[in-house]
Amino acid sequence: MTNDRIVTAARVDEDAQYEAGLRPRRFDDYIGQDKVREKLHVAIEAARQRNEALDHVLLYGPPGLGKTTLAYVIANELGVPVRATSGPAIEKTGDLVGILTSLAKHDVLFIDEVHRMPPAVEEILYPALEDFEVDVLVGQGPSARSVKVPVERFTLVGATTRTGLLTSPLRSRFGITERLEFYTPADLGEIVRRSARILGVPIEDAAAGEIARRARGTPRIVNRLLRRVRDYAQVRAGGAITLDVAHAGLKLLEVDEHGFDEIDRKLLRTIIDKFGGGPVGLNTIAAAISEEKDAIEDIYEPFLIQIGFLDRTPRGRIATPRAYGYFGLTAPADARRDQRLW
Repeated sequence: MTNDRIVTAARVDEDAQYEAGLRPRRFDDYIGQDKVREKLHVAIEAARQRNEALDHVLLYGPPGLGKTTLAYVIANELGVPVRATSGPAIEKTGDLVGILTSLAKHDVLFIDEVHRMPPAVEEILYPALEDFEVDVLVGQGPSARSVKVPVERFTLVGATTRTGLLTSPLRSRFGITERLEFYTPADLGEIVRRSARILGVPIEDAAAGEIARRARGTPRIVNRLLRRVRDYAQVRAGGAITLDVAHAGLKLLEVDEHGFDEIDRKLLRTIIDKFGGGPVGLNTIAAAISEEKDAIEDIYEPFLIQIGFLDRTPRGRIATPRAYGYFGLTAPADARRDQRLW
């Protein structure tokens, strides 16, 4: 794999949002995550005043909360280019060496899914982060020798949904570590209105609020829902998004008032119907609903746990009484007792 292919690797949906111009480029346009934004703004301004590279930054949290967007905002605020890749895309140590040696002074290197880098590649990154040099092996066999190659002082922005999978040596080399939290409906409503202005779609405040309320606290989802409701409004409602149009469009998408889609409902119902409400292991749930284990753990579980529909215990996953009530069922006494215990 060439360096160019690595650097240009990016998720399709994220590229589409960039092309549509929905991603903010500056802190002034970035909505939500106020504490994270303020701390990063201070750190960036201090680095600029000292004419230094910003400390390496680790951003973590559930998918879709703006880690990639924030990496680009950081680069734009610093006034430097950003080079983007992902952990799985860097397959060989030579790939990473090529990227690092091509960075200019104070550039930002963004590595998504940084926890998924191969161990050998990660080892190459350590001296680059700390001493701004990489060890390159020259020659083969007994005559092989290691040569230290200097690299420009750069800033690594790493993003991950699984901080527990980061090795301690890598985690300790980030000077700035920030967790992104789920967004409030008010912030998501502001994002909907901003995105609608960019897309040129008339939208009522009540409709923006309704779309925001069903977006699971996630900007990526709220923009996706807005684009689909915009399609519905264009085809069946003259283009403007009113509250009634939003309701109709979201009903067509099968997104309910909690923001649940078919997979959420299937996951909860499987735990309740097939496993008596739990506890049940993650691998068993994944097999039962034909879904990837990582997708359940990274995408569906965090929100279901956040709003109290699912509990994660040492014995496995448990459907809460709130989940039973959602389906019009009465939670058994042992389920209510388990919830109190955990």
